[in-house]
Amino acid sequence: MLISTAYAQGVGGMFDQNAMIQFLPLVLIFVVFYFLLIRPQQQKQKQQRAMLDALRRGDRVVTGGGIIGTVNRVTEGSDEIEVDIAQNVRGRVLRSTVTTVLAKPDPAAAREAANERGAARSSGRRRGAKEAAKEAESAAEPATESGVKEDEKA
Repeated sequence: MLISTAYAQGVGGMFDQNAMIQFLPLVLIFVVFYFLLIRPQQQKQKQQRAMLDALRRGDRVVTGGGIIGTVNRVTEGSDEIEVDIAQNVRGRVLRSTVTTVLAKPDPAAAREAANERGAARSSGRRRGAKEAAKEAESAAEPATESGVKEDEKA
């Protein structure tokens, strides 16, 4: 006849040795993909998230559009930061567009630079006040007819 007889399957079914050998390459491919593609990407995302959470004022950053600037203000709980792009030019940028932090300022170096600027400003004020006092003093002294002051004759 044309119809063949069907026999019942053995007890092994899905768990026999032949089926396990067939699935082994698929399992190995998944393991390789996990360690070569998925896990490194997760690590990179974790580092990026940590970098964005650690953004502070004074950090030099590069945005996704290639803009290089210095972080001026970071608002906690907000997705935006304010970046100084050039002198007197500020822009609001989404945190997620920051791709790289070029340099983190050293707090000790920043403190020393601020102290030096403060010392230069205060000495400049003193010097300016002394020069102004000398000019006022010289203007108040009477000059002789020859244009030479009396103090200079003696």
